[in-house]
Amino acid sequence: MATPAEFLKATTSGTRVVVRHLIEDGRATDSLGYFHLADETHCVVATQRGLETIELAKVIAAKEIPPPPAPRPRAGSAPGSPE
Repeated sequence: MATPAEFLKATTSGTRVVVRHLIEDGRATDSLGYFHLADETHCVVATQRGLETIELAKVIAAKEIPPPPAPRPRAGSAPGSPE
C-alpha cells in the first residue's frame, strides 16, 4: 500500500481528494478539493478557499473522494412543488 505522499505524487490533476495534514500547533486539519500538482516536497489542492500548498512531510492521510452531490432544488423553486 502506498504512503499518503506516494499517493499524492501519483495522483492526476483534477482528481477530487481529501488530505489530512498537521498544522503548526500539531493538530490535524483536512483540505478537501481538487488535486492540482505535487513535487518532491509539497502538493497543491484547489479548495473552496483557494489553492492550498501542503508540505508532504506533514501529510498523515490522503485519498480520492467521489464528486460532490448535485445541489438539491429549494422548496418552492421547482415547477410543481408545493408552496
